[in-house]
Amino acid sequence: MSADSQTLDRPIDRWFSKYSGDHQNGTNQTIHFFAVPTILWTVTAMLWCIPVPGTWFQPGAWCALAMFAAWMFYYRASRKIGFGMLAMFVGMSWLNRWLYGTFGATVLLQAAIAIFVVAWIAQFVGHKIEGKKPSFFTDVVYLLIGPAWVLGKVYRSLGWKF
Repeated sequence: MSADSQTLDRPIDRWFSKYSGDHQNGTNQTIHFFAVPTILWTVTAMLWCIPVPGTWFQPGAWCALAMFAAWMFYYRASRKIGFGMLAMFVGMSWLNRWLYGTFGATVLLQAAIAIFVVAWIAQFVGHKIEGKKPSFFTDVVYLLIGPAWVLGKVYRSLGWKF
């Protein structure tokens, strides 16, 4: 068995291979490099704004729960990607907490929705340029793969293996 076929034995490698196949165009890749993490942040910001019950929970509890579930997915797929995504989630949580505390839930939610729409428009423009439909149209799990794929590109540019 060759080294290439051994690497594709991991689900993360198969997902990245399929995702990469749908993102060959340089312009589309650049758009995704910025839009995918932006969309991830907007989703965390919107979740941060969901009211929490009682006094036992703090604002952002729903966001933390979703981040934990996503982190478990990433960590199981690749520990190194999992730790990188954990760092991203911590950074996004700090940003959300600061924005929520400074501007309030309404402004954070409105900003997140507006940026979410613009980032998705950019994504679809990228796919129009690419001439291929977004990967998540074939499998919704690719909505989780996108951020990890971007992180994987960063890792590869730094010469890191995952």
